[in-house]
Amino acid sequence: MKKLILALAVVVAAGIGGWFVWRPAPTAPDVTFTMLDGKQVSMHDLRGQVVLVKFWATSCVTCVKQMPDTIKAYNQYSAQGYQAVAVAMAYDPPNYVLNFAETRKLPFPVALDTKGELAKAFGDVRLTPTAFLIDKRGHIIKRYLGEYDQAEFHATVQKALAG
Repeated sequence: MKKLILALAVVVAAGIGGWFVWRPAPTAPDVTFTMLDGKQVSMHDLRGQVVLVKFWATSCVTCVKQMPDTIKAYNQYSAQGYQAVAVAMAYDPPNYVLNFAETRKLPFPVALDTKGELAKAFGDVRLTPTAFLIDKRGHIIKRYLGEYDQAEFHATVQKALAG
């Protein structure tokens, strides 16, 4: 009996471990972003590109600190099929967001999430910065919260662009 229980425990543990290793990556929600200029872009429109969806706020010190790195990555990879969408949190005044985007000359689209629907669709994002790296097929391959390792980020982007 003990051997049977032990064997079952091993099978269950292996199954759970296998699920974590081989489970399919979650698909990004098929949301529509409304950009500062009023243009609308859906996640479906972005298929075929590697996309960074970054939730941020003008009042978030870490977000502001990371923005030059986000610009650098966009400039480095956009010609290879990389896109970034900066999603301003619902509590961020649109005029602050517009001023930030214009004065910093952000080269990627900036979306307003005035009702918090985008944050909710991406798992109820409340903390900033929170970013999602999405592959060409629309699967979330990495979630970043707060500070993150730039070398690892670039390696992950390069791998996704090659895939």
